[in-house]
Amino acid sequence: MVKPCHLGKPVSATLVAARNQTQQKGLPSQPVPPLHQTCELYLSMLEPIVEEDELKRTKELVKDFLKAGGVGERLQRGLERRARNTENWVTEDYLKYEFLNKRHSLAVQSNTALVYPRMEFMDKQEQIRCAAKYIVGFLELKTMIINDALPVEYMKGKPLCMKQYEQLISSCRIPGLKEDSLVFYGRSSNPPKHITVVHNNQFFVLDVYNSVGTLLTVDQLCVQLQRICNTSLQTDMEPVGILTSQHRDIWSKTYISLMKDKTNKESLSAIQSSIVTVCLDKAMPPVSDEMYRRCVIPWMLTGGGSQWNSGNRWFDKGLQLIIGEDGICGINYSHACADGVTQMVLGEHVLQNKNQEKPQMMPPLVMPLPMPQKLHFNITPEVKKDIEETKHNMDIMARNLDVRDRVFDHFGGNVLKAGKMSPDAFVQMAVQLAYYRMYRRCSPIIEPVSLRTFRLGRLANMNSTSSASATFVQAFDDPKKQNSEKVDLLEKALKAHKKSTNMTISGQDAYGHLFGLKMQAVEENISMPDLFTDTSFAKAFDFRHFTSQVISKFDCLACIGPEQPSAYLVYYSIKNDHIYLMVSTFEASNTCKETNAVHLIQAMEDALLDMKTLLEQTPRAKL
Repeated sequence: MVKPCHLGKPVSATLVAARNQTQQKGLPSQPVPPLHQTCELYLSMLEPIVEEDELKRTKELVKDFLKAGGVGERLQRGLERRARNTENWVTEDYLKYEFLNKRHSLAVQSNTALVYPRMEFMDKQEQIRCAAKYIVGFLELKTMIINDALPVEYMKGKPLCMKQYEQLISSCRIPGLKEDSLVFYGRSSNPPKHITVVHNNQFFVLDVYNSVGTLLTVDQLCVQLQRICNTSLQTDMEPVGILTSQHRDIWSKTYISLMKDKTNKESLSAIQSSIVTVCLDKAMPPVSDEMYRRCVIPWMLTGGGSQWNSGNRWFDKGLQLIIGEDGICGINYSHACADGVTQMVLGEHVLQNKNQEKPQMMPPLVMPLPMPQKLHFNITPEVKKDIEETKHNMDIMARNLDVRDRVFDHFGGNVLKAGKMSPDAFVQMAVQLAYYRMYRRCSPIIEPVSLRTFRLGRLANMNSTSSASATFVQAFDDPKKQNSEKVDLLEKALKAHKKSTNMTISGQDAYGHLFGLKMQAVEENISMPDLFTDTSFAKAFDFRHFTSQVISKFDCLACIGPEQPSAYLVYYSIKNDHIYLMVSTFEASNTCKETNAVHLIQAMEDALLDMKTLLEQTPRAKL
């Protein structure tokens, strides 16, 4: 299984004031799809990506798998039994195999980030005041979540699972030798009342509730943050935080070494249990306006490298608020804790709260604010060596991450809607056409779809590549094909995309079902069926191209990097009159010879223009 990354297929969600825990209990369980249906979908998914002889062999394996009284029926019964006895039969394996078992770096390859519109700070005090407002905005949202007052989100009249919001509060991923774990400290009987603040790679505990239990005001937080900055002026401290960006196998061993020391153990516990980590960053090197978007996304994902802010992070945290001296602000999230749509909504809540100038209530008579507590680490020569190795690896990763973006301003969602076409499906077809033109082959192109209409639902991987879309992209540049035929093929591809989307949203997720059946074989300790060891199965799950539409009210930039060197990640935001495109990959010259973000984003723009031209030249199309 692969990282079902990013925001998930956006849908029109309505906020309704309601008690979300009451709604939560009434959410349906995620269904186990019918076995024969999933196998039919599996074969249809393979048609565009495997050779004819491979497909023929796989059909025989499917036939054998579906035999009456055979292994397929046994595994299906096991999954159905599991679904009856758990809140969600998918989520536990989803977390385990998509995130906690993965051993690559969290920075870039797992965590997601949100870049806020850039601020302008005249001095350090303005950075501090902005940070204080972000903290208050987040803590007000936290209060709503904890008090069960967050408005329930609805999609097409159905309430959505709201559980993910609380999972971003006081949460942390704990490194393990073979498998990480997620800990949600906010669920304890005595939930934490502190945040951690990191400045110049130095960590501090800051209590955000005063002695009578009310939240600190913006002014009080400014005092405390200024104290932290005044006592962390050194810039040559060991960047312990950068260790959390290391390969998980290496970080888990270093973590065990750190935990042997009492002081280290106390410091680690304070960071892990904190409500949120606030990163007060130093300024990044100035870049031109044209280069800003291309640079700011890697900076928010990585911190820019060891000489900049990569040590000013704790990538294991569920949520990090980032405020730079140069006005570069945003959030870095653990993708294991919550999906992108949840992260975007939470991030924009924080931004909206921060931008609302509210009169500050005079705090009651309380004890003087205590000094924030600096956290200390005892660094052994072995840990020092690990830090140096991590700095080297982080610098390579930050340098090799290649992000390209473009504002496609020839048309936007209004034109596509006027032509009665789904804007999302249209862009997906353009992405597939661009990929086919570059590589002359079809490949699984993944679009994540939210399953939050089900209790504890997360994401499903929808393969946007279908037999219909493959036929369309293969025919598009064929001079022997008439334009009317090409338009007809496009319409069929768009209909296939809509059908797949509706099926996936309703829980009929073929990829998740197949993976669940495979894991059920492991659970029951039976011989792995040939269907799951077949070369076609490996190709079906070899996801190299991830896509996601981003919807933002405040022009925030959502970002994540590719999970592997040979992968692409494509984000797009469809506005009324333009489409924002972003492609990230690892530079071809350094890490992978196959990928090229510059070529792909140009190919996407060309595909969008060529598809619109085709429609304009064909009388039946009304654009």
